[in-house]
Amino acid sequence: MSLISYCNTDYERVVVESYEELGSSYKVAEALGKDDRHMRKVFKRVKDRAALRGYSPENDMTHTSPSTHVVKGTSTLYKDGEVALQWVKTDIKIEDQLKAIREAAESLFEQIEPRSMTNYMPECNDKLLNCYVITDYHLGMMAWHEETRGDDWDMEIAENMLVDWFSSAMSQSPNSETAILAQLGDFMHWDGMDAVTPSHGHVLDADTRFQKLVRVAIRSFVRIVDMLLQKHNTVHILHATGNHDLASSVWLREMFDIYYSNEPRVIVDNSADCYYCHEHGLTSLFFHHGHKRKVANISGVFAAKFRDIFGRTKFSYGHMGHLHSKDVKEDGLMIIEQHQTLAAPDAYASSGGWISQRSAQCITYHKDYGEVSRIRITPDMLK
Repeated sequence: MSLISYCNTDYERVVVESYEELGSSYKVAEALGKDDRHMRKVFKRVKDRAALRGYSPENDMTHTSPSTHVVKGTSTLYKDGEVALQWVKTDIKIEDQLKAIREAAESLFEQIEPRSMTNYMPECNDKLLNCYVITDYHLGMMAWHEETRGDDWDMEIAENMLVDWFSSAMSQSPNSETAILAQLGDFMHWDGMDAVTPSHGHVLDADTRFQKLVRVAIRSFVRIVDMLLQKHNTVHILHATGNHDLASSVWLREMFDIYYSNEPRVIVDNSADCYYCHEHGLTSLFFHHGHKRKVANISGVFAAKFRDIFGRTKFSYGHMGHLHSKDVKEDGLMIIEQHQTLAAPDAYASSGGWISQRSAQCITYHKDYGEVSRIRITPDMLK
């Protein structure tokens, strides 16, 4: 048995076969004309998928589960250094969820051709990084001003505002070598055919059908990434997992990873973990939606999960969303910032009294000095 058995696409099979023949990501990247980091990500994706089915020879896991099950744990008995017995615990419910997500993503991939490379013109400062932070955008949500005493919100308003915000932020920010599109979760207001929260089934105010919601989400981000590629040499895309879009964040990551697979200037973080990190010289940036940890107790989690990067860097910053309001905490490890949202409050937030100002920020970081500037743009400023 080999990892080839766990490839879902011809592209993955080519990468894994090349790995088995050449032995390193660098040689594979050179042979296929691809980015080395991208090759490592594809290979890791297949390895992780195999491990879910119980195949991870380097960890003595060779007793695989059937295709209808996923391995949720193993117990191994060793005798004289050899594996004597192994118990494999499986779970069908998780696999059903993964299968549904995978099939939805694959149906999208069939209609998508990988983006070709784009030209890059401006001269940029290779010491700078622009971090465009968007959180809790709730695309697909409906808000009526008479019900909320705030602004209206629907699909058309949301799509136009998102593109206008990025256009404004890019025009005002410095020409940095690197950009991060830091979408911190809950970009989608709901996560399937029914407009309810995925974990608790609370009914949500929805403006549209889910297929249209998916279409607008893809269209908006393709426009934005193409805009970013005209200004920055390298664009990192982060679609963090939120509590409203647990599954949609998965297909957003995987879809954009494939869509820009021919564009080495685009790097998509498709980690399955809900904590993320980026290293920029002596500056480290950490990201989490905020549904698992709060501002007051997350810095230690970031430092522990990304111990090597945290240890190498001098200036550390954490970014979160979830509560739609601004909060900043500095401790001995890093500065943690909870960001506002651009979205208008819906009836649920308004009736509950959860009201805050609306904005999003582009923060510029220097490799040697940490944060050096920021731009804050509100919906009113876009008018």
